[in-house]
Amino acid sequence: MSAQKTSVIASSRDRVRESAKTLFADRGYESTSTAAICRLAGTSQSQLIKHFTNKQGVLEAIFEHSWEQINPAVRLATENIASPREKLRVLIDMVLGFLEKDRTTRTLFLLEGRRIRGDGHMIVLVPGFTEFIKMLDGILKELAAQGEFATNIHLHAFRSALMGAIEGMLRDRMLARSSRFPASYAETDMRAMISSLLSLVLTK
Repeated sequence: MSAQKTSVIASSRDRVRESAKTLFADRGYESTSTAAICRLAGTSQSQLIKHFTNKQGVLEAIFEHSWEQINPAVRLATENIASPREKLRVLIDMVLGFLEKDRTTRTLFLLEGRRIRGDGHMIVLVPGFTEFIKMLDGILKELAAQGEFATNIHLHAFRSALMGAIEGMLRDRMLARSSRFPASYAETDMRAMISSLLSLVLTK
């Protein structure tokens, strides 16, 4: 296959993914048609089907592409840090920073990522998300191995609580920007809340 043909295929796939990302964030997944995605991308529905199979496949590709940006950066930033506590801090800071600066990704993560569709498929469980969970769990296990994690708290339970708290605070801040939802706190308040949660389980 020629380099030019490969470039055209990649460009078509990327245009569909990025167009869908914009429309899903602005209109919602359910209200966005594949025809609208293809119109914005300047391509045909046959190309969408070829690259992603269907609309759900496009959404999964958006999430996977986002994790492909986050995971290598987190791994690179933490691989030479000896302290698991510092690794956890860096991981949380980087994920918060990524979601704060990318409105469309943040909107999709918070409103579409954990929703269960009619067929029971959880969109968020793409390989990149599973890889991120393994990284986070690995850091928590390091903390436990060094005696820095409360013995009466299950690692997975804390991970779920931590991620739920982060998602909840980000979601409520997003609602406050678009409505009168009472969530006037700043990013510094979120970080203070996360630090408080960590203080409940970190023993040293």
